[in-house]
Amino acid sequence: MKKGTILLLISLLLSVTSLHAQRIKGSDTVLPVSQQAAESYMNKKHGANVTVTGGGSGVGFSALIDGTCDIAMASRSIKFGEKMKLKAKKQDITEVKIAYDALAVVINPSNTVSKLTREQLAGIFTGSITNWKQVGGKDMKIVAYSRETSSGTYEFFKEHVLKNKNYKKDILSMPATGAIIQSVSQTKGAIGYVGLAYVSNKVKTIAVSYDGKKFATPSLENASKKLYPIVRPLFYYYNNKDKNKVSPFIQYVLSAEGQNLIKKGGYIPIRLM
Repeated sequence: MKKGTILLLISLLLSVTSLHAQRIKGSDTVLPVSQQAAESYMNKKHGANVTVTGGGSGVGFSALIDGTCDIAMASRSIKFGEKMKLKAKKQDITEVKIAYDALAVVINPSNTVSKLTREQLAGIFTGSITNWKQVGGKDMKIVAYSRETSSGTYEFFKEHVLKNKNYKKDILSMPATGAIIQSVSQTKGAIGYVGLAYVSNKVKTIAVSYDGKKFATPSLENASKKLYPIVRPLFYYYNNKDKNKVSPFIQYVLSAEGQNLIKKGGYIPIRLM
């Protein structure tokens, strides 16, 4: 075989490999279902190679801007500053809504409190409420856990629950959602917030009300019926130049099979909202 023919074959092989290799990075909330979808997709698509890593929505956007990922997972919309960085690099992006998530407020299972209003939650996480007896519980110090600032969940909770008030100065920031579950499960006075897919019997979920009258616990049913108030969309973002590369995987996630994986994973399919 001639040298030129060999080089051409190698070039074609590399281009095909590159087309099937995808790097997905970002939101810890979107991470579990993206990993499940990637595994299922690779089992069906011969030669496909999809790697999925977390770190937070902000980390995903940074990777997209730097060109070190093909799809950014996000539990919040892209910020103006992030858009400007992409614009400076002459990059156009597309936003794809893949699911919805009920953001669950969780406490230690030994805690007797079962419901809180939005105002009470805001008071707890901004620091004006410091003891569980102030919200109908035992005389016990409240230990509040939050995600770190690079997290889209942090941003969403601040905007929609705290109404853009600042978190209290001594808030305990956790690098990942799993760390919040672990910390809350081990601390009697603890409270935190996590995506519904992360909820386990290690923690207790709280019923929440935005009007002080109708309380609802976080569940797929209550979220899809719009009874539970803390619900947010989940996104994939990609550079338009990579559309042909990423579209097959994204279309799989949006397909009936992909949306069924989303529902089984504890998220809310798009068609239910």
